[in-house]
Amino acid sequence: VARKGRVLCAGGPQRTATLRCRHARCADKPRKMSFSKVQMREFPVSDCTFSPSLCHIDLAAIRRNFGRMGKAEKLMPVIKSDAYGHGLLPVARVLSDAGARRFAVGTVSEGMALREAGLRQTIVPLLGALTDVEWQGAAMQGLTPVVGNFDQLERAAAHCHAGRILRVAIKCETGMGRLGFSQEELPQAIDRLRNIPGISPAMVISHFSCADVPEQEAYSQDQIKRFTAMSDALRTAFPDIERSLCNTAGTIGRPEGHFEVCRPGISLYGGNPFTGTSWEGKGAALGLEWAMSVSAPVIEVRQVAEGRSVSYGRLFTAQKPATVAVVAIGYATAFNRSLSTRAAMLINGRRAPQVGRVCMGMIMADVSDLPPVRVGDTAWLVGGPAEAGQKAVTPQDIADALGTISYEVLCLFGGMNPRVYA
Repeated sequence: VARKGRVLCAGGPQRTATLRCRHARCADKPRKMSFSKVQMREFPVSDCTFSPSLCHIDLAAIRRNFGRMGKAEKLMPVIKSDAYGHGLLPVARVLSDAGARRFAVGTVSEGMALREAGLRQTIVPLLGALTDVEWQGAAMQGLTPVVGNFDQLERAAAHCHAGRILRVAIKCETGMGRLGFSQEELPQAIDRLRNIPGISPAMVISHFSCADVPEQEAYSQDQIKRFTAMSDALRTAFPDIERSLCNTAGTIGRPEGHFEVCRPGISLYGGNPFTGTSWEGKGAALGLEWAMSVSAPVIEVRQVAEGRSVSYGRLFTAQKPATVAVVAIGYATAFNRSLSTRAAMLINGRRAPQVGRVCMGMIMADVSDLPPVRVGDTAWLVGGPAEAGQKAVTPQDIADALGTISYEVLCLFGGMNPRVYA
C-alpha cells in the first residue's frame, strides 16, 4: 500500500513512491520504488483499502490469556499464520514483554520477521525450511527449524557451516499422520544426527490429534506413551533436548503430557478448545478473553414496506413495515456469504439480526426493534460494547453458524481487515 509520493500513470517526470508491504517481514520497512517515464497519466497515490470495516485487537487480553496458561518459562506460544490473524509482530512483542522465551511460528519467513524486529527468543518454524534459501535464512538468523524426514535432515546437514551451530527441532509422528519421523525411522535419524558436525537437536516435538475430544482419551494416552518412548530415545543421545507435545487442549486438559514445554495457541486469542464437549468447563474456568472485535459503519438506513424484499435472491421479505440498516462489510472481508440470515450484530449496544443475502461489501440488519439507528453508527460483527442483558457476538458464535472452528474465523477476519490495536 503506497503511503506517500506519486506513481506515474502517464508521461511525466520520474517520481518515487514509498510502499509498505502487508507481509509480516516488511511491516516496519518502507521501501522506495522508482517509476520511469511511461505513456500514462500521473495520479496521486493514497492508502488503498477495499472496506471501511476494522479488526480491533486487544493486546492486553492476549497478555492476560498467556498468563493464564502457566509459567512463561514453560510455554512456547503459537503465533503462526500472522498470530491467527492478530498480527505477528504486535503479538510477539506483547508476549515478549510478558516473559515468553520461545515462539512457534509457521514459516521461516515469520521467524526472520521476528529476528529483524529484534526478538532474540528461540523461534521454531513449524513447517520447517522448505527451500535452500529458507535453510540459509534459518541458519543465519539462528532459528530452530523443524526436521521431520531424511530429506530435511540432509538439507540441514548441508547448511551446517564451520563455527556455527544449527539448532533443530525433531518432529516425531505419534498419531497425527502428517509430519515427522516414525518410530521405525527414529534410530536411523538419531545415528545420522550424531554424525552431522554443527547440528544441535534442541527440541523434540509432536502434536496431539484429538486432545480436544474427551471421547478419544485412549488415543491421546497412546500418543503420550509413543512420544515418551521416542523422546526418551532422543534424550539418551542428546540429554539436553527439550520435549513438547501439548497444544492448547493438552495444556489445559492433559498435565501428564506437559513435559518441558507446552504450545498454547487458540487460548492466547480467547478460544476454548473444549467448546461443545463435556470438558467445556475446563477451558471456561480459565476465564479466557476474546482479543478480536470487528466493526463496520452503518452507511444507509431504509424503511422497507410490508411485502418488499432486501438484497439478492429475496431471502428476506418484510412481513410488516421494517427498518433496515446497511452495514459496510461483506464476504470480500471475511463476513462469509453462508452467514446470510443466520447471524446477528450489535448496533448501539443491542443485537440486531442480519437479514437478506450477504453481499461482497455490504450486509443488512433489521433494526426495527432498536432505538433509532443513524448513518455513521457502528455495527459490531464480533465483540463490541453491549447493553445490560445483551450479548456480543463471539468468533465461536460465527464458527458455530458456519459449522467450522473459531481459528478459521479469526484468521480470515484478521487477514482481510485493517487492524487497530488497543
